[in-house]
Amino acid sequence: MGTVREDFAALVAAGERTDLARAALTIARIAYPTLDPDPSLRELDTLAAAVRPRLFPDAAPDVAARELSAYLFGERGFRGNRDEYYDPRNSYLNDVLTRRTGIPISLSVVFIETGARLGLAIEGVGFPGHFLVRVPTATGALILDPFFGGRAIDDAELLSRYRALHGEDVSALPRDALETTGTLAILTRMLRNLLRIYLERKESPHALAAADLLLVLAPDSPDELRIRGLLYEELECFGPALDDVRRYLTIAPDAPDAEQMQERVARLVRLASTIH
Repeated sequence: MGTVREDFAALVAAGERTDLARAALTIARIAYPTLDPDPSLRELDTLAAAVRPRLFPDAAPDVAARELSAYLFGERGFRGNRDEYYDPRNSYLNDVLTRRTGIPISLSVVFIETGARLGLAIEGVGFPGHFLVRVPTATGALILDPFFGGRAIDDAELLSRYRALHGEDVSALPRDALETTGTLAILTRMLRNLLRIYLERKESPHALAAADLLLVLAPDSPDELRIRGLLYEELECFGPALDDVRRYLTIAPDAPDAEQMQERVARLVRLASTIH
């Protein structure tokens, strides 16, 4: 086992062929540094094995997906954590599998990965504000909401949800509202959720770890470079902070806070020079 960053980078080097479950479990090492992924992977295998005998040969994808949904969210009790939505455990796949509770994207990962073991092509959907899954069918697609019991969502409800975010004057869903979210984008969204949670909780070491993994996925992201630099500074790692702030300014020289960050560079140079 290498460092979290090394192991995560090795996994995501496969691009969209990345093993989503293993990568999600590597993210969980932010909170559980010595986490062994095998028990969680075996649990996904076990969930799939319980559903497999229930599926008729050549069952239509939507029929199979509904059967899987009934098992996971009915019999096994997976559910959305409405009471403690921002508990970071809701974002860690090992915890979600153990506690049977999570947020939309982590429950979607359980659904996607269990389905994959059954040969089902279940796709993530980055619907605004609430992650969903989609099962392609012969006549279109079945949209399911893992956070709310894995139930099907029809076009009228999707439009209603979109209007709740963007205003009642929206006449139809834009095409990109139901675009497929690939593996790397799912991992990015999971990490951004964790980063936001840990920043709000002022848990800087965990926030730093999340920002660091985000920069594996997007090395030139100015937002994450800025945040990681500030976290390094807060943790008195002045050399790495200086590197990140300088790179941020190189990538985003016209950023609104460029002047303040230039001043921070000067301060970090002084601080870094005192460390031997």
